[in-house]
Amino acid sequence: MTLRNKGSRKIVVGNEPYRWIISAASKGHIALIAEHGQEKGRKLHVRIESDINDYWARFPYVDGLNLKIVTPKEVATMISQAIEQGWNPKENGPPMVFDWSGEVLAGR
Repeated sequence: MTLRNKGSRKIVVGNEPYRWIISAASKGHIALIAEHGQEKGRKLHVRIESDINDYWARFPYVDGLNLKIVTPKEVATMISQAIEQGWNPKENGPPMVFDWSGEVLAGR
């Protein structure tokens, strides 16, 4: 299944178009889901530590929360690093899953 246009964002990395979204994941994490913007293929799934989903549940006691927000620049870096580590967004297969640790993708 491909990402819907509504709600996803476009980005160009290395002259290739991609679509991406940020989604809720497990407690303490959010997930970047990315795919090639024109060809159906393998998705990229990156787990990112963040308590952003707990913000409203804990408001106004949010001082200790990790309110990580993912920027387009970070998305471009994640896509580039995933490609360097073997993600081919144009080939079929299960999603490639990584963890985002600071500024580096780590395979799972």
